[in-house]
Order: sequence, then structure tokens, then C-alpha cells
Amino acid sequence: MGVTYVDIVDRNDVGQRADNFLLRRLKGVPRQHIYRILRKGEVRVNGGRVKATYRLQLNDRIRIPPVRTAEQMPVQFSVSAADRLTAAVLYEDERYLVLNKPAGVAVHGGSGINAGVIEILREHLSMPRLELVHRLDRDTSGCLALAKTRATLQQAQQAFRQRRVKKIYELFVVGAWPQQVRTVQVKLKRYETSWGERRVRVDAEGQTARTDFAVLERAGDIATRLQASLHTGRTHQIRVHASSQGHAILGDEKYATRQLSASTSTALSAVSVERLCLHASKLHIPLEQGDLRVAAPLSEALTNTWQQLKLAAEA
Repeated sequence: MGVTYVDIVDRNDVGQRADNFLLRRLKGVPRQHIYRILRKGEVRVNGGRVKATYRLQLNDRIRIPPVRTAEQMPVQFSVSAADRLTAAVLYEDERYLVLNKPAGVAVHGGSGINAGVIEILREHLSMPRLELVHRLDRDTSGCLALAKTRATLQQAQQAFRQRRVKKIYELFVVGAWPQQVRTVQVKLKRYETSWGERRVRVDAEGQTARTDFAVLERAGDIATRLQASLHTGRTHQIRVHASSQGHAILGDEKYATRQLSASTSTALSAVSVERLCLHASKLHIPLEQGDLRVAAPLSEALTNTWQQLKLAAEA
């Protein structure tokens, strides 16, 4: 595809960030490439360079350089993958589509993943304007909201920026979580490993992050079932905050650092933990035209894991 010019005449596009507009329009193009052409100034709006955060205006004219799009690299997914996502729909109206996202499914393509939730549903449901309201880690299950219109997306994003959105998680952690530890507020900083993987660590120079924890149930001294409420939305926040207290989430191979006692290690070896035990159980987005409140039940796999943990603690 050669250089193309796009005129912003659809009011649904007004106010959208330049990067998000390009990501939606240039289907199949890696995110890294989108940001590269923006940084290099190959994307022009009204003849001038713009940053990824530029908000599009009515009658803006956008120059898009030659890129390889989905016409050459179509979204690839199986019928079973699409059926699995549509079966996971918790709620739908004219504004929103909310899923109980399965664990192991990325929310968007990139980094070797051809298609995630957003690409599959746009194609499968013939909804090209469907947008992610927020994100969940690939290994985390639970409430994931998508907006059907630009206006809905803007309202929801404003609620997130103003920290009016309530997100509640359930998680299973290793060991006996102290009853008195109800709030973890330590700064987090993103970094890149020597092999190129992005991770997060506790760092005084990082961004402020706060998570409130409440004990829901205990499996003896080997595991604790917790509820976590987010006050900030940093990458891997709950995972790193839990690990910082010496109680990593079960199934978390990235942030588990604690050396387990022989008895705890033996008890846990009898339990089948096949995934990260972190689930987004509730989502509340306050809106002018009626709040969005959704709850996602734990999967059968997580419920079975917890039952196994309780049996192992009693053995």
C-alpha cells in the first residue's frame, strides 16, 4: 500500500488519540511499528508531525505512510476461539460488550500473537469500531469491558482517569496472608529483562500504586484466598504487591520469589495449579446514562484449585 490520506469527517473519530486511530485502521500492523512511524514523523496531520497522544479534530487530514496491513496479513483465528469468546459474554447493550475473559487469551495482538480478544470480536461480530475500555493481563481471567461507540469509550476512559471505576479481583496466594496487612502502597517501576521481557518491580523512583487486600478464606497455612481492590492501575500491580509481602499469587512464575518451607512445598505439590490464580471478579463504571455493574464468577478450574488447596491443608 502506498501513501494514503484520510480526512476526519466522522464525528466518532473526533477526540480519538492518533495511535489508537492508527491501530484500528491499520489492522494487522504491529503496535511497535505504529509507534515507530509516529516517532519518525512519517505520520502527518495537516502537514505536521504529531505525537501518539494527539487528539484528532474534525476535518483533520492524516498522511499515512506505506505499511503492510491486514489486507496482506488477515486476522487469523479459529472458529472455536471465536465461539469461546462469544460464549463468555456477560453483558451486552447498545453501548457495551463485557466478557468473562478466559485465562490465557491476550486482549490484543502483538509480540507474536496474531489476534487477541479485540481483533477476533471485531472480525467475528462485524464490529470494526469495537474498542477495549481497559486491559487485563493475558493470564488473568474475568471482567473485560469493550465499547461499541466512540462516545461510550470516551466516557469510560474519563471515569478511569478520574479513578471513579471500581475493579475487584479474587486471588489465591501462597502462605498465610497476615490479617493486619490490608493496604499495600509501594511504588512500581517497569523495566526490561536482558532477554527483552517487560516486567515490574518495587522501586522508590517508580509510580505510586495502592492495592487494598481483604482475606476471604484460608486453606490452613499453605494458601489464602484474597479480595483485592485497585486504587491505581499499574502494570502487574496486584501480582507485584502480593509478592512484595512474601505471598506471591499461585501460578505466578514471574514474581514468585519466596522460598517455601518443606511442609508448604510438599502440600502444594499435591495441588494442580494450571494457571495464574488471579480473576477480575467485579467491575463498576459510573456513567451519566446509567452505571455499568458486572460480576464474573470464578471458573470451574479456579474453584477446583481452591478445593484442592483446602483438602491439602487438612491432610
